[in-house]
Amino acid sequence: MSETASTSAKTPVDFWFDPLCPWAWMTSRWVLEVEKVRDIEVRWHIMSLAVLNEDKLDQLPEEYRDMLATKAWKPVRVVTAAWQKHGADVLGPLYTALGTRFHNNGEGPTTEAITAALADAGLPADLIDYADQEDFEFDAELRASHKEGIEKVGQEVGTPVIAVPGPDGEQIAFFGPVVTPAPKGDDAARLWDGTLAVASVPGFYEIKRTRTKGPDFSNL
Repeated sequence: MSETASTSAKTPVDFWFDPLCPWAWMTSRWVLEVEKVRDIEVRWHIMSLAVLNEDKLDQLPEEYRDMLATKAWKPVRVVTAAWQKHGADVLGPLYTALGTRFHNNGEGPTTEAITAALADAGLPADLIDYADQEDFEFDAELRASHKEGIEKVGQEVGTPVIAVPGPDGEQIAFFGPVVTPAPKGDDAARLWDGTLAVASVPGFYEIKRTRTKGPDFSNL
């Protein structure tokens, strides 16, 4: 089988992320593990916690409001600008570079960390200029990508959003799964298969349990 035919046979998995979210980061590392053991191909898309929450800031705790105002816009603007100027293929490598610095290395979403991540991903350093561009050049594209993802699951959830083809060809979309640490190998495959199984049942909406700890980055 040719490389082209093999690639086309893979199941597309659309994944919406905000680079700031540690839980989306954990899920993204899991889905990349799934890519090793199942015939899937991850396609990355941008969503934004800042956009998601901008109309309900008065309902949020002050600490979360401050985080959205001071940290959420910069990385998502830079990622959107990279996508618009250099194509969708840069999203995966840039997300990995950003997440490694923000979450694994504990650098946080600073200007320095974003600049270093651009270098790690082989992208032009001047993309950092978009971080503080309040009249953001690609705001419409960012919001369109966010809307596409969030409308698949509803406004009451966040990031990540995952969408896959269902048995009838229509997309099945879900929030999460929220998991820590990110499963690998057979565990990654088992969680994937189970998630698809429950998501494919007509009328299924939610399973949830109490979260007892924060994300564990130690095995990433």
